Amino acid sequence: MVGGHQPQSTGGANCTGTMMNILNIDAENRVVLNVGGIRHETYKATLKKIPATRLSRLTEALANYDPVLNEYFFDRHPGVFAQVLNYYRTGKLHYPTDVCGPLFEEELEFWGLDANQVEPCCWMTYTQHRDTQETLAVLDRLDLDTEKPSDEEMARKFGFEEAFFQGRLTWWQRFKPQLWSMFDEPYSSNSAKIIGIVSVFFICVSILSFCLKTHPNMRVPIIKNITVSTSHNTTAWVLDKTQTNAHEAFFYVECLCNAWFTFEILVRFIASPNKCEFVKASVNIIDYIATLSFYIDLILQKFASHLENADILEFFSIIRIMRLFKLTRHSSGLKILMQTFRASAKELTLLVFFLVLGIVIFASLVYYAERIQANPHNDFNSIPLGLWWALVTMTTVGYGDMAPKTYVGMFVGALCALAGVLTIALPVPVIVSNFAMYYSHTQARAKLPKKRRRVLPVEQPRGPRLPGQGPPTQQQINQAGCGMGGVGGGGGGHGPCAGVGGLPPNVAGAPVNTTGVPAVNRRMNAIKSNHPKDGAGPKVGEIPNTWLWPQSCDL
Repeated sequence: MVGGHQPQSTGGANCTGTMMNILNIDAENRVVLNVGGIRHETYKATLKKIPATRLSRLTEALANYDPVLNEYFFDRHPGVFAQVLNYYRTGKLHYPTDVCGPLFEEELEFWGLDANQVEPCCWMTYTQHRDTQETLAVLDRLDLDTEKPSDEEMARKFGFEEAFFQGRLTWWQRFKPQLWSMFDEPYSSNSAKIIGIVSVFFICVSILSFCLKTHPNMRVPIIKNITVSTSHNTTAWVLDKTQTNAHEAFFYVECLCNAWFTFEILVRFIASPNKCEFVKASVNIIDYIATLSFYIDLILQKFASHLENADILEFFSIIRIMRLFKLTRHSSGLKILMQTFRASAKELTLLVFFLVLGIVIFASLVYYAERIQANPHNDFNSIPLGLWWALVTMTTVGYGDMAPKTYVGMFVGALCALAGVLTIALPVPVIVSNFAMYYSHTQARAKLPKKRRRVLPVEQPRGPRLPGQGPPTQQQINQAGCGMGGVGGGGGGHGPCAGVGGLPPNVAGAPVNTTGVPAVNRRMNAIKSNHPKDGAGPKVGEIPNTWLWPQSCDL
């Protein structure tokens, strides 16, 4: 056509418009998460893979949604969130080694994830903090602190906390904690240290006296004059040593020591914060049974010395040797050692089981092995005798009172010795590691500062209050919390948080405009009206819908 305009091809514009529409749809399906200042971008469908979690319920009605930047902000640990987001993407939850275990658990609890879903490759590393927490709990029960407790802690321990804060403590309420600290906590004060040294001195003297009075040179013989008849029908007398008794000095030493033990028990019982726990304590049970045995021994010597086999009753006085366990109150190392054996009870039980199994097997083998060949000097006349030999051999003691004489018996003895070494050596590293664990934690606790800086709880910042609006009521606060869903939680659709799209209902008492929207939400709605996707301007890389052609891409 002359002077006319040629129609321009719209194929390229249609193709470009369709591609921009696809890009726009892809951008709408993505979500930006700002966690601790680090921005993460993923698809909304990825966050829906694990339902009933915080990230699966994200809506733009949440208080932590920023409509200007089009992102959700969470003031949480960014390093842990990287593993959390990777869990949504891959379905595998790994534990970051640069994060403490309790912090990782708190973060998972915040995001609504189960800590038991950690992968097997990270499980041992992740659960180490649980073992550490159990160890610290055990050390707390052992009461290894050598620092003097404060007056407030003592008042709380004895149940005087209310009277302490009101300043109405009686003289006994002030004196009772001090008395208890002096006799039960050796490191609480200088006077407590002196009483502790005196207590240890009497314990050592009592044990030493109990052992020395059995020595022949420390005993006094009892000589009786016995009249006998001679062959010439006459009588004569002779001196006969019937028995020996401990020297009289040991009696006075025992009286002095037990007088102190009796005084100490009574004072500690009177000043104890809890009488029932005091009576049930194992160390206290040993203490008052050992002290009671001394008085029972005195009564028996006075009223039952004429009875036959009265010396057998002295056997029960051996319980006084158990006073050595009282030293655990004065030594943290002994407490750790006893706790080590208590924690290693399974390993020790396993050790005893394998020892009994090996003893029975090798005792039977050596009994029949010694009877195969001619052996006139056979020491193994029965299997019970072989049990003693197997026990001595497997524990690597080897008294030498019994030994196999035949070649087959020697071979069995060699196997028994090797089996004993392996059986005893296997559980020992476990016991040693338990002791090292408790000891290292004790040393670390001793070096920790007792006073730490307090971290004050800071409330989340709130928006400015509009003119003429009064302070928020409790109902408004609850409804605002429902809309927030916690810190970044999804708004509820039922109950007190019911609303359209997770929004809280109209707040009673707030100024309402002509559109029916509460004034408290004016600022948010005003900001949302300027959202980039609402026509104020295109996003980066986004073409407005008016530029797109509905036709297909005709190239």
